[in-house]
Amino acid sequence: MAHKKGTGSTRNGRDSNAQRLGVKRYGGQVVRAGNILVRQRGTKIHPGSNVGRGSDDTLFALVDGIVTFERKGKSRKKISVYPAATASGVEPVAVAELV
Repeated sequence: MAHKKGTGSTRNGRDSNAQRLGVKRYGGQVVRAGNILVRQRGTKIHPGSNVGRGSDDTLFALVDGIVTFERKGKSRKKISVYPAATASGVEPVAVAELV
């Protein structure tokens, strides 16, 4: 005694797209200013030195440098970016001009 349900139910066919949250750059990685470090909902990881927080709690690098995860108190985590001498870790050498 079905009533218009013979061709398959259409009440269930919904799903939302993934939000693509999580850590995008890990500890020890070299980043440029503006790189997204963490996409999150709420401040699961707090911003540390040289890290900014967007309106949707996204954490991003403010300077070029190396990513470091640290503790903030007993239970909180924070992420910082410390400037490196250069991206390769080698000091630049001054080149004398020959005239």
